[in-house]
Amino acid sequence: MKYPIGIQTFSEIITQGYVYVDKTEHVYNLAHSGKYYFLSRPRRFGKSLLVSTLDAYFSGRKELFKGLAIEKLEQDWETFPVIRLDLSGQKFSSQAQFNESMDRIMYAAEQRLGLKTEENSDPTFRFGDLLLSAYKSTGKPVVILIDEYDKPIMDNIDNPGLLDYCRSALQSVYGVMKSNDAIIRMGFLTGVSKIGHLSVFSGLNNLMDISLFEQYNDICGISETELHQYFDEEIYVFADKLKVSKDECYARLKAQYDGYRFCEDAVDGIYNPFSLLNALYSKKLNDYWFATGTPSFLVKVIKQTPFDLTSIADQQVDSTLMANPDSIFANPVPLLFQSGYLTIKDYNADGDFYDLKFPNLEVKKGFFNYLLGFYAPMQGVAANTLIYKLRMSLVDGKSEDFMRQLSALFARTPYQIQGDAEKDFQYAMFIIVQLLGIDVQAEYQTSDGRIDLLIRTDKYIYIIEIKLGGTVDEAVKQIEEKDYGAPFAADPRQIIKIGVNFDKSTRKIVDWRVIVCD
Repeated sequence: MKYPIGIQTFSEIITQGYVYVDKTEHVYNLAHSGKYYFLSRPRRFGKSLLVSTLDAYFSGRKELFKGLAIEKLEQDWETFPVIRLDLSGQKFSSQAQFNESMDRIMYAAEQRLGLKTEENSDPTFRFGDLLLSAYKSTGKPVVILIDEYDKPIMDNIDNPGLLDYCRSALQSVYGVMKSNDAIIRMGFLTGVSKIGHLSVFSGLNNLMDISLFEQYNDICGISETELHQYFDEEIYVFADKLKVSKDECYARLKAQYDGYRFCEDAVDGIYNPFSLLNALYSKKLNDYWFATGTPSFLVKVIKQTPFDLTSIADQQVDSTLMANPDSIFANPVPLLFQSGYLTIKDYNADGDFYDLKFPNLEVKKGFFNYLLGFYAPMQGVAANTLIYKLRMSLVDGKSEDFMRQLSALFARTPYQIQGDAEKDFQYAMFIIVQLLGIDVQAEYQTSDGRIDLLIRTDKYIYIIEIKLGGTVDEAVKQIEEKDYGAPFAADPRQIIKIGVNFDKSTRKIVDWRVIVCD
């Protein structure tokens, strides 16, 4: 089986014999049920392939769709001129670079249609001229496909001045569609985020955002049904390589790459197609999605907002906030969802809010691994080695070893490091225990207070109280006086209480005390 890893051109997949998961029924429905669409999906999720498929369909390339769902649905196969603007491969790090990139994008679109407009002109006027020329040269309304419309915005999320410039310029360019509505057959725009959505597309008040529509939940990505339909034979081979049963292989793939839900009523999750195809090809359950890009812009946003990182795995978000594109610096959760780091777990109709969670193990592990380097001086192999040692210390009940290793980690933190020492320490501790792959809860509520960290393994329950700028005696006293061990009195596992003193000025663990309960 040939896997189309990294291939985003529909015609190449079909003509070169790569496996294609049929999404053409969605293409037909889009073409026959509306005019202007916007679709938000995470990176590497098949948006560009969908745009390419729409391109081939509206270009009348019927031969490419033989044997696919749309072959039986479409009767006319009418051809339309297609203007395709692909912003994904361009850079927008300055006003001059923005204009140069838009110039290249317009030139490429003109070349495809055999048309020519004035080079280096204002992109708004150039787009308008191109649209009118495409209509006049064919006598047919034009299809407009814009891939990664938000690339200039995402590239400059931490640069307010350039962000505003790009937003204003894009609003003008995309506004061309409104003023030329009469000669447009369909407009389809994709992107990762909705940042700037209201202002960038303020002129297109009839733009239909299908990102959370139930019928388009699986328009990108691979569903559970599609995994079994297209790749069942490959799972036999994969299972044999892993030396597990076929069912166990399916279960591991599901835990690692499945779990995305793009509407509140979705029963089954959606697999990340890039990671899944890579795993099927290599027969290894590695972290592929994070290897192709890191969420550096998200870290910038998280550090600039009052967002509580320890609550990330259990978010409840009002539906209005989910749809509000300009709220990320007040709350980055909508951006975390749109970018694929969180997904819909449930929806509460009475309260009109979403429960969000990490979609799968790959995202959770990759996210915290990347964040660790921003809050503790460790990444890569060294971080993985330390995490393994910490985990085994907890599993084996070696709490003193656990604390010594943890203390050694923070001893390497540069004294001059910038930021809120108290918050950084709390976040570093939270990230580390999340990476341990053990049941851990931060700020665990009891009847008489909150446990800073509660860690549970098969044999042990760890109750950890951390004093920032206090003393170990104060930490231990709080555990005892508030009787933090009471909720677990009937639990057969051994309870281990740990008081920790962290010095905010030196950013180091000064001392600790371990109390092993009988």
